[in-house]
Amino acid sequence: MPKFRSMRVGTPAVATHLLADPKAHLTPIGSFLRKSSLDELPQLWSILVGDMSFVGPRPALFNQHDLIELRTQLGVHALVPGLTGWAQINGRDELPIPNKVKLDVEYLQRQSLWFDMRILWLTFVKVIRRDGITH
Repeated sequence: MPKFRSMRVGTPAVATHLLADPKAHLTPIGSFLRKSSLDELPQLWSILVGDMSFVGPRPALFNQHDLIELRTQLGVHALVPGLTGWAQINGRDELPIPNKVKLDVEYLQRQSLWFDMRILWLTFVKVIRRDGITH
């Protein structure tokens, strides 16, 4: 998943919220990129080429085997990953894996144009308010 680099080279390959001190690993403009969500802009290319959608479950990191396994068991893996998603606006990284997958399954079951529009609107609101952004 393409993103603008906001973390220094050599940062451990784990979810940011699992780092002891995430701020110590940020590049000089990394905090701004993350707080403004501008680090996500390169993903628009992935949407244009069909690798991602605007709305869907967020792509799992290569080392999130528990997330990948649960999503596969429950059929979520069949969805195209999204720039934003139901789990993303309901807790981001703060959600435990089982809760995140539960929300992904709910999205799978409720998927519609109107639900996607609601998620996009709520994403816009959260980005403007900087909800759930800690670093």
